[in-house]
Amino acid sequence: MQTAMKSPKTRRFRWIATGVLATLGVAAAGVALNVAGVFGSGSVKGYTPPEASIARITADQYRTIITDAFGPAIDLGGRFEPDLRIDGLLSVGASSVSVTAAGMEQYDTMADAIAEQVVVNMANRQVMLPCEPASANAPDDACAAEFLAAAGELLHRRPLSKDELDAYVAAVRHAATALDDFYAGLSMSLSAMLSSPHFLFRVPVVEPDPDRKGGYRLDAWSKASRLSFFLWNSAPDRRLLEAAGNGELHTRRGLARQVERMMASPRIEGGVRAFFSDMLQFDKMESLSKDGTIFPQFSRREVQDAQEQTLRTLVDLLLTREGDYRDIFTTKETFLTPSLAAIYRVPVAHDGPNGGVEEWVPFEFPADDPRAGVLTHVSFTALHSPAGRSSPTDRGKALREIMMCQNVPPPPPDVEFNLVQDTDDPTHKTVRERLLAHATVPSCAGCHKIMDPMGLALENFDGAGEYRVNENGVPIDTTGELDGVQFANPAGLGEAVRNNPAIPQCLVQRLTAYAFGNTPSSGQKAFIRELQNHFERSGYRLPAVMKKLALSPEFYQAAPPSAHAASATVTAALN
Repeated sequence: MQTAMKSPKTRRFRWIATGVLATLGVAAAGVALNVAGVFGSGSVKGYTPPEASIARITADQYRTIITDAFGPAIDLGGRFEPDLRIDGLLSVGASSVSVTAAGMEQYDTMADAIAEQVVVNMANRQVMLPCEPASANAPDDACAAEFLAAAGELLHRRPLSKDELDAYVAAVRHAATALDDFYAGLSMSLSAMLSSPHFLFRVPVVEPDPDRKGGYRLDAWSKASRLSFFLWNSAPDRRLLEAAGNGELHTRRGLARQVERMMASPRIEGGVRAFFSDMLQFDKMESLSKDGTIFPQFSRREVQDAQEQTLRTLVDLLLTREGDYRDIFTTKETFLTPSLAAIYRVPVAHDGPNGGVEEWVPFEFPADDPRAGVLTHVSFTALHSPAGRSSPTDRGKALREIMMCQNVPPPPPDVEFNLVQDTDDPTHKTVRERLLAHATVPSCAGCHKIMDPMGLALENFDGAGEYRVNENGVPIDTTGELDGVQFANPAGLGEAVRNNPAIPQCLVQRLTAYAFGNTPSSGQKAFIRELQNHFERSGYRLPAVMKKLALSPEFYQAAPPSAHAASATVTAALN
């Protein structure tokens, strides 16, 4: 759609009219971030709060916020800056990334596209704008202020200050006067808001904590933001913002009401999906590819379906039925589409036209089927395999690091992989034989000992996750052990994993890091142990530990960030 906003003249006025907004953005950020004072000494239990770090919103969070604010039909029309994974989580890496100059151009492009659809598109603005200007060809400060105040509160996750709102309205006035178009001016101001560091970054504000002498806590708006991104993976809704504004969120009863409301909302599913997508590293699915000559059935559709299968299984077991978290490694209940069922070689009927949308249906693998639990899902076996073969080492490493929070050292720089990768070697027909020969190298044996025995139990599944019983005409041996527990097949591996104490402990550690957006510090160890004990007492119910974390005072305690780090982040966002 061609509009005035696309013309060079309009582009020029965009920068003239909104130049003051960039200056205001820096000034407001500086005021919010330069918090002086002594770091808090922690709670009476010896808890030491982590620094309240600034975090760039992830690509998934950006999409979710725009959908929540303006509806699912908005086309973003741009590319995101790459997210960064630190200590296993994108949510932790978000506090260590900025925005490059090229990335800022992309954010500007997306901001323009979103603003145009919201404001310039007549059908959309009739729904999204709360008012009509006195004239479509002239400024209307009252109408502009009404819309921008409401949009700004959602996008900045707090009410706009008077100076901020006045600046946004002034930008509309200047552009609307120059272009004889109120909506083009309003669109430009909304675009500037979407390019602001206050939207692109989660900027925490801390204040003295009245319950801890010398300590600090997040202010009400930052508290609402942390809670909402944890439970919903999105910005606070208007009810949560209202609770922050009237002081309710700083009371135990008020916080409990909001947590109960949010966990009862259908949007909690989005939060659970976001957490497991991050933990299971599903962002890597976007670049996953397989050799089409070896795995002809594996396509982008199967990649998408594989991820969705696991997420549906987790939501059903952990959220809908509030089951034992450990059972995700042994359950035979899942959901399939006909296309994904073809990979699994099980019957699932498709009632629609060929090439049409395939329905998801509940499915339970038979008792004698080798598949049980998420480790046998295509999302795990295919994701942790190279393009043309399976890899017990990659799968074992993923199990150790993702599910058990155990670090596996990288291979030595001079390691030779040819023996393992040579699938045509007649003297080593199976990957087990090749790995045993490889493990005779002293520098490799130690690490492979903690990875290969688990990965070999999954060798019934090839590099695309399809079941097989032979490799190069030789029966596959799936026996192995995990921390001294012997097993004979994939189902046995699932049982051994389920009963390993590191599994639930790791889940709580990952959940805590995800919620805080920081790698847990030594000062948080006692708090994490308390959460782990609560998780065990609850029967390993995910909602129970999520609620416990969301209601904990420690979750909202903070030490202020340094002024240098804050300034560097904001500067990177605007340059």
